[in-house]
Amino acid sequence: MKKYFRFEELGTNYRTEFMAGLTTFLAMAYILFVNPSTLSLEGIDQLPEGVTRMDQGAIFTATAIAAAVGTLFMGIIARYPIGLAPGMGINAFFAYTVVLGSGIPWETALSGVLASGLIFIVLTLTGLREKIINAIPANLKMAVGAGIGLFIAFVGFQNANIIVGDDATLLALGDLTSPTVLLAVFGIIISVILLALGFKGGIFYGMVITAIVGMIVGLISPPQGLGGIVGEVPSLAPTFGQAFSHFGDIFTLEMLVVILTFLFVDFFDTAGTLVAVATQAGLMKDNKLPRAGKALFADSAATVVGASLGTSTTTSYVESTAGVGAGGRSGFTAVVTAGFFLLALFFSPLLSIVTNEVTAPALIIVGVLMAASLKDIEWDQFEIAVPAFLTVVTMPLTYSIATGIAIGFIFYPITMLLKGRGKEIHPIMYLLFVIFVLYFIFLS
Repeated sequence: MKKYFRFEELGTNYRTEFMAGLTTFLAMAYILFVNPSTLSLEGIDQLPEGVTRMDQGAIFTATAIAAAVGTLFMGIIARYPIGLAPGMGINAFFAYTVVLGSGIPWETALSGVLASGLIFIVLTLTGLREKIINAIPANLKMAVGAGIGLFIAFVGFQNANIIVGDDATLLALGDLTSPTVLLAVFGIIISVILLALGFKGGIFYGMVITAIVGMIVGLISPPQGLGGIVGEVPSLAPTFGQAFSHFGDIFTLEMLVVILTFLFVDFFDTAGTLVAVATQAGLMKDNKLPRAGKALFADSAATVVGASLGTSTTTSYVESTAGVGAGGRSGFTAVVTAGFFLLALFFSPLLSIVTNEVTAPALIIVGVLMAASLKDIEWDQFEIAVPAFLTVVTMPLTYSIATGIAIGFIFYPITMLLKGRGKEIHPIMYLLFVIFVLYFIFLS
């Protein structure tokens, strides 16, 4: 097993990989509770005519199994330390735009997710997805990685209420006297101390210490008895196979737009995540992603599995960088993460201690680590600096990785052509320019 996962070559071991896998899981675990709430439209009293509510228990089980299977694919087939789960953002698009906004039954929406996954598999097997990723210039790849770092740090600050919404200025500093905010601040400080002292698993240990302190001071409810540790696995019956039984309903113009949106968001969120995680882990070779085809196939197959079980698009998670920050380098990290997702089916009550205040410090610290790629961008070249800067800054400002990529990729060929460097642009970048322009026209 050590040889297959190349432990010696990557300078890692079982203990480090286990801690990294657990760290990635803890950083992703929130999706087990957020996804059921989102897809079931919890809190929405009035649903469109003909639309029913998805079963939260079934979504929980589908989320855990889809995450486990997808992450296992990524770890064993592609050998990357990347976790997969139903994606945030695209699940909101599924619930609030497709189902609630357009009145499309969730069963049909699941069929749309299934169709997008099958199309992805075809694109992956033909090598097109891999060629597109390898055609992206190194400077933009660095910008994507740094932009995702700022984005997830921003998510961490928001989750901890350190940064809050404001009517006058859009954003403002939160209430630093709030006990929960102070717990998150404590988590950031303890994580910084551990990492500064050279603890390789500092991010993980910081989360553990923060959770323990939260329980001691009464901000996090500790598990109560056996019932607070082990729970019954909810049935998949309400959602399982619905994507297949309603597949014939997707052949409409409205669903075509939905499927294309699923494709677009997943394609570039996945591309950005793979590049960012591989770059941070030092796995990029000559500006190319090794085994990119296998990684993209794992991601595509995970979407098909997730749709079959009853959840929205399953995709690679930027939170995987938390595991990489804890020392994860091989696919064994992903295998460990997958195992914890399966265990989560039986120990779901225990996950309640992993609150936003516990995970937020990890996201913020990882954002710091990912921002290191900014130093590799050729800022002294204006034609490079403009698209790179716009890629980095628009991700957190628009709350969308895909939008940040799109804006940067539109400006890149423009500035390069104006500077007389058109021959350096890969033909695929021109194609992406057209696609992204059309994408924004469509959004309008």
